[in-house]
Amino acid sequence: MPAERFSVRVTKDYLVFCCAHFITYDKSECERLHGHNYRAAVQIEGPLDENWYVFDFVALKNRAKIVVDELDHHMLLATENPQIRVEVVGEKVAVRFAGKEWTFPREDCVLLPIQNTTAELLARWIAHRLLDDLKTHYGLTPGVLRVEVEETVGQAATYEWRGDGVQ
Repeated sequence: MPAERFSVRVTKDYLVFCCAHFITYDKSECERLHGHNYRAAVQIEGPLDENWYVFDFVALKNRAKIVVDELDHHMLLATENPQIRVEVVGEKVAVRFAGKEWTFPREDCVLLPIQNTTAELLARWIAHRLLDDLKTHYGLTPGVLRVEVEETVGQAATYEWRGDGVQ
C-alpha cells in the first residue's frame, strides 16, 4: 500500500520583512552594513485532522506573520558570533568587529541567539519560533516544518525541522 504525505505551504506578500544586517566570513572579513526585503515561506507536513486539513492556511499565515513581524524594520544582530561583540549599554547597542564599531538604538535592534545573520540561520530561527508558537496556541507539533527565507529574487535558503510526527 502506498504511503501518503500531506503538506500545506504559505507565502504571501505580507510574509515579508525588511531588515539591515551584516555577515562575517572567513574569520576575518565583515560585509558592509546593508539590508534586504526578505520573503518567508512556511510549509508543514502531517496527517489530516478530523476536518481533512493538515493545518488551516489562514491560521498558519497569521502565526507566521506574527513571527516575521518581530524582525521587520530592525537591525538584526547575531549574539553568538565569536568575532562580533554585541553589548547593550542602556538604551543603545554597541557592536564591534575588529576595528569597526557601530552604535544603534536598542529599540531598533533584534538580538538573535545565532552565529551569523545568514538566510539559513534566519530560516532556522523563524522555524523554531514558529514551532513554539504552534505548540503554544494549537498544541501542534508538525511532522515536518520547512521555512524558506528569500533574501532577494533568486536567492533563498531553506531550513527543515523533522519531529517525531506526534501531534
